[in-house]
Amino acid sequence: MTSIGGAEMVDWNLAVATATRLVRPGPEVSRDEARAVVAELRGHAKTSERHVREFTRMIPEGITVPDTPVLVVDRAGWVRANVAGFRELLGPLLGKMQDRRAGAPGGAVLGAVGGKVTGVELGMLLSFLASRVLGQYETFAPAGRDLPGSVPGGGRLLLVAPNIVHVERELDVRPHDFRLWVCLHEETHRTQFTAVPWLRDHLEGEIQTFLGATEVDPATILERLREAAQSFAGARPASEQDDEGRSLVELVQTPEQREVLGRLTAVMSLLEGHADYVMDGVGPAVVPSVAEIREKFQQRRASGAGRLDAALRKLLGLDAKLRQYRDGERFVRAVVGQVGMDGFNRVWTSPNTLPTKAEIAKPAEWVARVHRKGE
Repeated sequence: MTSIGGAEMVDWNLAVATATRLVRPGPEVSRDEARAVVAELRGHAKTSERHVREFTRMIPEGITVPDTPVLVVDRAGWVRANVAGFRELLGPLLGKMQDRRAGAPGGAVLGAVGGKVTGVELGMLLSFLASRVLGQYETFAPAGRDLPGSVPGGGRLLLVAPNIVHVERELDVRPHDFRLWVCLHEETHRTQFTAVPWLRDHLEGEIQTFLGATEVDPATILERLREAAQSFAGARPASEQDDEGRSLVELVQTPEQREVLGRLTAVMSLLEGHADYVMDGVGPAVVPSVAEIREKFQQRRASGAGRLDAALRKLLGLDAKLRQYRDGERFVRAVVGQVGMDGFNRVWTSPNTLPTKAEIAKPAEWVARVHRKGE
């Protein structure tokens, strides 16, 4: 799509091919079992829509919101959807880098590496993630022949069937209950975006601001990546390692990007924490074994899957995502406890009523700001 030094920067087709070739096979199921899983997940997604809307009260009775499709996919389908999303979001950045390619220091190096290598690297990353994601509200990817979308500006809900089956077997929980529990979480994300029309555009604007602040000089990018690699490898002196505990993504940021990331972190903590809160709030009434599922799933989140998995999670910043679930859920629970569900729902009024990163940690400060004294 774009290039540096005459070579394509990302070979998207190769990224898909690499990921689908490397991703681990899913659990063994018969054809009839697979069909039954798909049918049950679709049914749970529909049931979850009603439960989530009743619990959250985000969509007033009688109000119609745009519908978005629910797709039950395999790991390869999840890869294709996410590559399409990356391609859509990264287009402006890659175009910016293309404009700077001619004669840029280091451009020849990146050009020689080319889109083939970059495509393989992206494919390897996606193959790692494709076996771990249970579901995802896919917000930005355009509709395709294999993965239909909704109205322009909408999204689609992906449920990754083999991963759901794998985890329910690993945790040794009731399949019916676990599948509904997962659907409650993912349907909450779907409701967030369909009930709050400005949310998608706000997120996309923040992401484009983040990408727009990227240092596009290839030599600078190489230098920052080198420093990041040295930090993780322990090659830098202890006195210089002030970035300990930060992910590779964080280490290659500019100061402006860190400000944007703080806002994005707050929003993502809200969305993930709200989904967890709703999932547990609805759960006891419709998922008989919800307490067992939650306990085992939390243990699985915390333990990871071995040293390599833990290292990759830290490198890619996935540990930060786990903190978003925890911190965001505490924020939602505290606010609902103080001002009720309708009071909490003021968070969806506009970008100005979203919590800041500091308010996620101190919910009372959000309540004081949004619910003025004397109201």
